[in-house]
Amino acid sequence: MDSTILSSNRSRRLVLLPLPLQGHINPMLQLANILHSKGFSITILHTHFNAPNPTNYPHFSFLPISDASQEKHSVSDIGNVISFLHYLNNNYLNPIQHCLSKLMLEDEGVVCSLITDAQWFATQSIADELKIPRIVLRTSSISSFISFVAFPLLRDMGYFRHFSDEEMKSEALVVGLEPLKIKDLPKFVTSDPKAICELLDLMVQGTKQAQAIIWNTFKELEEINLLTLSHVFPKPHFLIGPFHKYSPTSLSSLLAQDQTSIPWLDKHPPNSVLYVSFGSLARVDETQFLEIAWGLANSKQPFLWVVRPGSIHGSEWLEQLPDGFLERIVEGRGYIVKWAPQQEVLAHPATGGFFTHNGWNSTLESICEGVPMICSPCFGDQPPNARYVSDVWKIGVQLENGLERSEIESAIKRVMVDREGMEMRDRSINLKTKAELCFKKDGSSYASLDDLVNYIQSF
Repeated sequence: MDSTILSSNRSRRLVLLPLPLQGHINPMLQLANILHSKGFSITILHTHFNAPNPTNYPHFSFLPISDASQEKHSVSDIGNVISFLHYLNNNYLNPIQHCLSKLMLEDEGVVCSLITDAQWFATQSIADELKIPRIVLRTSSISSFISFVAFPLLRDMGYFRHFSDEEMKSEALVVGLEPLKIKDLPKFVTSDPKAICELLDLMVQGTKQAQAIIWNTFKELEEINLLTLSHVFPKPHFLIGPFHKYSPTSLSSLLAQDQTSIPWLDKHPPNSVLYVSFGSLARVDETQFLEIAWGLANSKQPFLWVVRPGSIHGSEWLEQLPDGFLERIVEGRGYIVKWAPQQEVLAHPATGGFFTHNGWNSTLESICEGVPMICSPCFGDQPPNARYVSDVWKIGVQLENGLERSEIESAIKRVMVDREGMEMRDRSINLKTKAELCFKKDGSSYASLDDLVNYIQSF
């Protein structure tokens, strides 16, 4: 970009408001880096809970929001995220508005836009009051967002009357949302499905009120879904992802990354190791944990397994493993860590498959490295993501019956050993190539980012 334009943009400030959860902080800070590279000044408005480390981003300004109360937050799994989102949107609006008002009075530059995570759905009222254009960042796929948009209609059609029953495990297709099956509809751990529908409706309406939407995806992956969504949301849509490819090194991890994963991978041949990780929120019970353990052991394939402390109900870390399990895998075939540098692991030549929960960040990172997936979605947007991986892009297999050791063992062999896995890898490499091309001059994400910069400059 021309240095004169960069200098001009630097006097224009963007305020970014991430949701304080790991899977949302990462893409927002990646987006901040992207926009800073285009010359904009960046202020990160953030809660004290899960606050980013300012020393990792000396080129940004950081503005903490005053705590809305003295409550101590702990979001260890999806079970309490629903109430947490309501809490944020009900209690933080006044402190956010106070921070923004103060910034606008003190800042010599112009606050030309507020960019919020879509889960800050109530913040449109602040933007309207302060007369700041608001743009929404969606950290999920377009395909899963379409299913969120459809929730009121699905509710009226009776899909959620038996939300916790066997009917919600049905293989039947959802009319109008093909290829999603009833079992793929976004799930949340709650006894109150009505509250979920209400929350999703608030998020959708909050997104609809924004000036524009930024997506962490790329046109070649989701063009058809974008055409579908544009009929419902006739707003400017900017597909500028995958974000992490602009600045691959992540500095925003809330958990310490075990770098010993990399030298361990160095000892293995190309495409030989299965990487296993279920993200920063998913939890399993003891039975599921043991099924995963024995499925990995029985597959006879090398694996790098992330077991996040506290991710097993009733256990701090590995206490539930049976006697002799660690000894059985100790000869270099298996390696267990508390957290791994995921982008480096997926980019490593030894990594040949990814056993994942299919959070969107993880799914995109796997696509960008050409790594086929074993899909075990848990909640939220993960089931739709997994269905697209297995049935549309055909770059992975899905565990259709939950976590069961024989199915896990079979899926590992399908991906890592069988001819089917080689074909998945070929398709994955093809998508990786498309992801790489979209950043080059005249590529889809390259052009969309230019459009976004011009759009912001028009305010």
